[in-house]
Amino acid sequence: MTDETRDPWVRRSRATAYENPWIEVWHDEVVRPDGSDGIYGVVHLRTRAVGAIALDDRDRVLLVGQYRYTLGRYSWEIPEGGSPWDEDPLDGIKRELAEETGYTASAWRELIRCTLSNSVTDEEGVLFVATGLTPGDPEPDPGEELAVRWVAFDEALAMVDRGEIHDVLTQAALLALHRERGGTA
Repeated sequence: MTDETRDPWVRRSRATAYENPWIEVWHDEVVRPDGSDGIYGVVHLRTRAVGAIALDDRDRVLLVGQYRYTLGRYSWEIPEGGSPWDEDPLDGIKRELAEETGYTASAWRELIRCTLSNSVTDEEGVLFVATGLTPGDPEPDPGEELAVRWVAFDEALAMVDRGEIHDVLTQAALLALHRERGGTA
């Protein structure tokens, strides 16, 4: 039986190779689980990822679109962003939903927690479902150019299947809610 509490890695040293306000890249000298010496690069995210499926009373999902510099292409996603580690994730996503879309929600519940690209980053995500929506005026970051659109829940799932929604937080949230509703994922 595997002891899931035992860490087979030994970190000998850690140095910051790069940092900016959003990330820090660590260069670790390690002893691998097989006993050999090695190195490991870790991208440390300074915030936790938060996202929400915002659903209206017609079972439509609110999507946010933007061009993602890192990918070199456009991306449709649930409202999402970063929440400082010392902030409650729910407070973080409430802020992100209002900033990106202008909407507030009267009902919130946590849907799923996940890790993202865990072979190179320590990023964690917390995803929610938001209902009881009230529109307002969005206040996106000045450097963002966002579009907002409503899509039927089933169409959002079809967009995942067609590769039109490729953001993993959005996929995880939609598929978790679909499974919760009795669908297969």
